[in-house]
Amino acid sequence: MVYLWICLGIFALLIGILLLRAALFRPKTAPVLSAEPEELDGDEAVLALQKLVQCRTVSRYNPAEEEDEEFEKLIALLPELYPEVFRVCSLDRLPDRGLLFRWKGREEGNPSVLMAHYDVVPVNRDQWEKDPFGGEIENGILWGRGTLDTKVTFNGILFAANTLISRGFVPKRDVYFAFSGGEEVNGMGAVHIVDYFAENGIDPALVLDEGGAVVEKVFPGVKAPCGVVGIAEKGMMNVTFSVKSQGGHASAPKPHTPVGILSKACCAVENHPFPMRLTKPAAEMFDTLGRHSSFLYRIIFANIGLFGWVLDLLGKKQGGEINALLRTTVAFTQMEGSSAPNVIPPEATMTANLRLNPADSVEGAKKRLEKIINDPNITVTVGSHMEPSRISRTDCEGWKIVEKAVAETWTGCLVSPYLMVQCSDSRHYGRISDKVYRFSAMALSSEERATIHGNNERIPLEKVGKTAEFYVRLMKEC
Repeated sequence: MVYLWICLGIFALLIGILLLRAALFRPKTAPVLSAEPEELDGDEAVLALQKLVQCRTVSRYNPAEEEDEEFEKLIALLPELYPEVFRVCSLDRLPDRGLLFRWKGREEGNPSVLMAHYDVVPVNRDQWEKDPFGGEIENGILWGRGTLDTKVTFNGILFAANTLISRGFVPKRDVYFAFSGGEEVNGMGAVHIVDYFAENGIDPALVLDEGGAVVEKVFPGVKAPCGVVGIAEKGMMNVTFSVKSQGGHASAPKPHTPVGILSKACCAVENHPFPMRLTKPAAEMFDTLGRHSSFLYRIIFANIGLFGWVLDLLGKKQGGEINALLRTTVAFTQMEGSSAPNVIPPEATMTANLRLNPADSVEGAKKRLEKIINDPNITVTVGSHMEPSRISRTDCEGWKIVEKAVAETWTGCLVSPYLMVQCSDSRHYGRISDKVYRFSAMALSSEERATIHGNNERIPLEKVGKTAEFYVRLMKEC
């Protein structure tokens, strides 16, 4: 009986500690924000974006299929749309459609780099309600490819700078505008820009590219909108699994055909997810947003070392965004076998797309897949790939500048680090900086996010001006 009471006492103490930690797990001190509004001409910002959208700057993996004249058309428009920028800033055109503007500051010091890309992905015209390159405006909406990804931020940066220059503003330190015209096809424009910085010994105070946004209902128990800013991005690798055979007629098959062997391997991989690895971006997101969550969730996030298994289990069962933050994900996307239904294929293949957790690597992921499959008949080949990016700091002035600009532009939103699961040009900057941040300066609904790279991409007009307002606030702090 004594032992029972001791056990009950220990259990009660443990529960008490968990509840106390949850009770003390309250929001951190918010940055001091400016109450001053930022006035700019939102209508002019919309007209500028409209003209950019009307340029068919579609990048393709086969350069022969691109329309070079459309890229040149866009570049030729820039002095007309942003005359003050061209009056004050220098422009270097670098190989592979790299554009690098320099806005000279009042003082020496580490500059800021603001990024965007002006190429867009292809469209399926038949599935659009409007002309994807018409730049049509209807009922307060601007339609067109690139309105969200990322001509809106390209325009926001240049329009904000144009506005500030017209008012006589000069930044404290240099500000660079770094744009590429081939991000969607992993082009080299951004690489050449980073080469330029490296060769000239330029160490940025902050780099800001596309990435997170102001979103709602993305974190358990949090009702307020969240401005999520990527401090790292997952790696990516395409893996092909192949099996060869003697082929033959389907009327006399062996017990396992190449397609059957691959199907078994597919199930084995899906049934054995990569382990959960709580890296800095996810840990800081949980620590930031978890403090604003409901009390039940605060019990989990305040005691993540004890309840990590709950997140692990939910991720394995449900998948989705939280799961993607915690582990390397595997999505089987392609399979190919025989060209005829009654012929056993001499070779069958399937392909998976992996998004690598920052704690994993391309080589390590390949070895794990081979171990899970455990079949010498299957050849595992790594195709296009990139390692996870460098993880950026949040204990520096660069982060504070971005955090403050987000919070001031979208009043009431909670600003948090997070792990970006897509890839962007910003990954190239990891070799020169640990202050690289990823934020697409918009408040986006789930419906709007679904049109990125999809059909009927469009943006409400008021969001165009809001994007420019964000960059005005940001540039004032640079």
